[in-house]
Amino acid sequence: GLPSPKGVLLVGVQGCGKSLCAKAVSRMWNMPLLRFDVGRMFASLVGSSEENIRRAIAIAESIAPVVLWVDEIDKAFSGSQGSAQTDGGTTARVMSTFLTWLSEKQKPVFVVATANNISQLPPELLRKGRLDEIFFVDLPNVEERGQVFEIHLRKRSRDPARFATEELVKAADGFSGAEIEEAIISSLYDVFYLNKELETADVLKSIRETVPLSRTMAEEVAALRAWADGRARFASKRAAGTAPEARRKLEM
Repeated sequence: GLPSPKGVLLVGVQGCGKSLCAKAVSRMWNMPLLRFDVGRMFASLVGSSEENIRRAIAIAESIAPVVLWVDEIDKAFSGSQGSAQTDGGTTARVMSTFLTWLSEKQKPVFVVATANNISQLPPELLRKGRLDEIFFVDLPNVEERGQVFEIHLRKRSRDPARFATEELVKAADGFSGAEIEEAIISSLYDVFYLNKELETADVLKSIRETVPLSRTMAEEVAALRAWADGRARFASKRAAGTAPEARRKLEM
């Protein structure tokens, strides 16, 4: 007698697998995955945008049960607050149609929405009843980085046992999953040019040459973590030292 789950909102650092989670849910539940491209909903004719989103919702419900993946929802509806001054209220009406459907839908359509910038999302989307939970996807911890290395080495026909995984994990502190993957790909290009087999030293060289996003945009990542603390559920065990710290500004 329990109602069907409505969906989740995944917020977090870029490159940490939020979009991959939607694909994983579809695979685990053995349900089709639909990617909802909100940008294609908007049209030039008056009323066409609203009609397009109603048609898209009808298609999703017609093949339910299904997982509906709404990628970068913060960018798709970022202009809803000032829609009356920018586009005659079109974005606000489209957003209203989508929010109403989230609350009232009867068909088993599980929505997986991903976002990077929470500040651009309207509060009515975050309330309980439209989505079941908000999860924060942080940078991978030590154990998770080791798993990411093993996955991408196996994916490229390399035996992880031949590599000093612990050394790689330590060197990749602060790296996202996407940055770890790109470090392995970059090292593969290097050894291909040198006509040799991939070794731990080659991957370490690529890691040291990479500046992760956690250092390039340290302030933004820290602000995102501070927002998530107490407002969202963490998708995995938090790495040591990632808790937001209270800072005091001193003026001399």
